[in-house]
Amino acid sequence: MVPWGEVDTVLLDMDGTLIDLHFDNHLWNVVVPARFGEREGMDSAQAAQGLYREMLASKASLDFYDLDYWARQTRLDIDAIHEEFKGLIRYRPGAKAFAAEVRRTGRAVFLATNAHPRSIAVKHRAIGLLAAVDASFSAHELGAPKEDDGYWRGLARRLGSGYDPARTLLVDDNDVVLAAAERAGVAHLLCIAQPDSTGSPRRDLPFRAIGDFAEIMP
Repeated sequence: MVPWGEVDTVLLDMDGTLIDLHFDNHLWNVVVPARFGEREGMDSAQAAQGLYREMLASKASLDFYDLDYWARQTRLDIDAIHEEFKGLIRYRPGAKAFAAEVRRTGRAVFLATNAHPRSIAVKHRAIGLLAAVDASFSAHELGAPKEDDGYWRGLARRLGSGYDPARTLLVDDNDVVLAAAERAGVAHLLCIAQPDSTGSPRRDLPFRAIGDFAEIMP
């Protein structure tokens, strides 16, 4: 599925790709609405409806992925909630072994994520995430979300002349991000079929999809 002879660089998304999306889905879809609703005197379904309206309005912007933005919107300690539930943070099947094997072959492995740096940090504390990659590139550091062409221009600048998108593999669970990477010339693109282990595998995705990293070991 991956023509490894044509790949020098591997870019891996974080949530839903390296890490099981169950943690983020539980935090944002269950815990945050429940606590926001409790404080505002509404049930969690009403609270979720209001928050989702805000979320959809900010989707594909840096605000959508900004812990400080959501702390202001909800008046909740979002960082503390991350810490409280960090026991749910775990790698997706084969993800850690895949990153290690790619690096063993001499290829570079980078984390390419929309996540806020403090979200990356809590996940590193939970499972040693940053030790599994050569470097991390957050949208908040590059000034644009991965859905935006600006992210890919910024990433290319940071990686320098040794980076060739035509010899790069991106694995991500977001098909809009994959399309943006494709526009930026990234030649090898794979989607994650089941980002959340508690959900069902997705069908009819616009990019080739995998369920387990064992399927694409170099």
